[in-house]
Amino acid sequence: MRVTASAPAKVILFGEHFVVYGEPALVMAVERRAYVSTEPRADGKIYIRAENVGASGYYSGEDLGTFEAETGGAEARRRLEPIKVVIEEARRLSGKNLGLNVTVESAIPVAAGLGSSAAVAVATAASAGRVLDLNLSKDEIYRMAYEAEKVIHGTPSGIDPAISTYGGTLMYRRGEGVKPLALKVELPLVIGNTGLSRSTGNLVAGVRRLKEKYPSLVEPILKIGGKITAEAVKALETGNLETLGNLMNINHGLLSAVGVSSLPLERLVYAARMAGALGAKLTGAGGG
Repeated sequence: MRVTASAPAKVILFGEHFVVYGEPALVMAVERRAYVSTEPRADGKIYIRAENVGASGYYSGEDLGTFEAETGGAEARRRLEPIKVVIEEARRLSGKNLGLNVTVESAIPVAAGLGSSAAVAVATAASAGRVLDLNLSKDEIYRMAYEAEKVIHGTPSGIDPAISTYGGTLMYRRGEGVKPLALKVELPLVIGNTGLSRSTGNLVAGVRRLKEKYPSLVEPILKIGGKITAEAVKALETGNLETLGNLMNINHGLLSAVGVSSLPLERLVYAARMAGALGAKLTGAGGG
């Protein structure tokens, strides 16, 4: 039996980086998706082919500790490890050491702030869970994807696997879970991409270092970021797009202040504003 599952990309409207420190964030699923197909194989090995990261290979052994790269060279194991973590947990929950072929196809740009790795992890959990006869809840899928995100990002906020799992538009606060929001208006969004990749883990670590060095300056910025998100939720719920745009501009200024913007991102932001956008900001980790 071959099972294919998909999960959406995301755009963080407000609160990225601040959400790591317990502030709320506002996030929306967008219609770019990752697709993962899983089917059994007879030899007990786990074969993963992920075209989105240019890697494929085989995991074998009782603890899947042996890896043989097929494509992707020395980087293959690192790139495939988050998917393997999800498969490991699915096999543990099922009690079956079944061999699996796992194929990833994704229309979500990698390292572009759109949650590509989380979408792949969520789709992997859903697909493998079905093949292994697990009746996984959305909460269980989220937890499995969150563990995979730790492999990539170290200390992720959890917002990416949350939106890829639950969909829609959500307010998310670390440790409190998600609150679905009902929009009063259609939100017209244009997503730009500089084409430059970056490491979320490195950018999160950079903000942490800045906070540790200048706590009396950075901590108030984080708090203001949380207040902006709360105001943005009100604006969304009342359909006030002008206020939403103004809040986006302020949020971008705070993200720039903590060091996660870049010259290419600033050019995109200002080009959008000059073209008539009500507001513009970076989304995701930034840096690219």
